[in-house]
Amino acid sequence: MDLRDELPVDHRLARVYRYGAGLCGVVLLVFGLLGATDGLAFFSTNGENVAGLSSNGLLSLVSILTAAVLIAGAVIGGNTASTINIVVGWLFVLSGFVNLALLDSGANVLAFRIPNVIFSFVMGFLIATFGMYGRVSSKLPHDNPYWRSRHARPSKV
Repeated sequence: MDLRDELPVDHRLARVYRYGAGLCGVVLLVFGLLGATDGLAFFSTNGENVAGLSSNGLLSLVSILTAAVLIAGAVIGGNTASTINIVVGWLFVLSGFVNLALLDSGANVLAFRIPNVIFSFVMGFLIATFGMYGRVSSKLPHDNPYWRSRHARPSKV
């Protein structure tokens, strides 16, 4: 199923994908820039407190790069923004689980602590929800382009 041409340019769902990606991207960009301007050690496993979360130089860089991807998705919009939101959201959730397992170990290269893990889960679910809004549900309205593409009627010949 190829949905690239299914969502009209002015469809209201495109705004949700764009605003969601943009909002979450700005939050991550601010966090990353705050950490980057603090001159944090790049691979410190202890981390420094930045906006209530533990951070190091590597986590600041990862946050800035992730923000750039989300903001690019917001600029592109449409199904691309939706897909980017879904993928980035689930990567955040996966990161939360991986970093939860790595807490208090030498392999904790992103300097995660429990608040970071909780933030990763919450932000991941939020970003993924923005991406899945109006796209994944059992009760989509019949005028929804995703519902129409899943329930295409055979053409009469």
